[in-house]
Amino acid sequence: MKKLSILFILFIGFCNAQKFTPDELSLINKGDINAALPIYQTTDDHQHKTLLSLSSEINPTDPSTAVLVKRMKESLLSTDGGVGIAAPQVGVNRKVVWVQRFDKEGTPLEYFINPVIVWRSDLQNLGPEGDLSIPDFRDQFYRSKVIQLEYVDLKGQKYSEIVEGFTAVIFQHEIDHLFGILISDKKEKEKNDSYKKVDAYQRSDLNKR
Repeated sequence: MKKLSILFILFIGFCNAQKFTPDELSLINKGDINAALPIYQTTDDHQHKTLLSLSSEINPTDPSTAVLVKRMKESLLSTDGGVGIAAPQVGVNRKVVWVQRFDKEGTPLEYFINPVIVWRSDLQNLGPEGDLSIPDFRDQFYRSKVIQLEYVDLKGQKYSEIVEGFTAVIFQHEIDHLFGILISDKKEKEKNDSYKKVDAYQRSDLNKR
C-alpha cells in the first residue's frame, strides 16, 4: 500500500509539472488564436533569456497544446524560408518543434511533441545553419548524419523513427533549442575545442621498418 501511495504521488506530481502556467496560457491564447506568434530574438534581453532556458515536457492532450502547435506552424510559415521552429522561439519553454521533412515526398511540415533523440550516429556531416531567432548569423556546424527519434502526437500516441540527412540536422538544431542551446553559443564553445589531425593512411613505425 505504501508503494502504491508513493507511485500515486509521483504520478500526480508528473501531471502537475505538465500543466501550463498562467503566463504561458496568456501568451498562447493572446489575440487571434489562429494567427502566428511573434518569433523571439536574441537582440531583446528578455526574449534572449527565454531562448537560453530549459524547456519542460508538455501534456499533448491539453487543448492549449493544440493551439500552441497551430500557432507555431503559422509562425514558421510567416518566415522567409524557415525549415524548423521550437516552442522557446515563440516564448514558451515547452518541448514542441516543427520540422520540414525533406526526407519525405512533398517535404511536408510536421510537428513533434516531447521529442527525444535516443541515438546519434558517430558519422557526422558539416553544413551551414542559420536561426530564425539570431539575426544575420550563419556558420558551419557538425551534426550526426543519422538519429533515432522518439516523440508523441496530440493524441498522446508514441512514435519512434530513424531520420537521416538534412532533416536529421534540422531535428538536432530544433531540439537543441529545447535545452537552451543556440548555434551562436555552440560555435563560441567549439572554438575552445582542440582536434588532433590524423592521417588515416599513415603507416605505423613497424611498417616503416
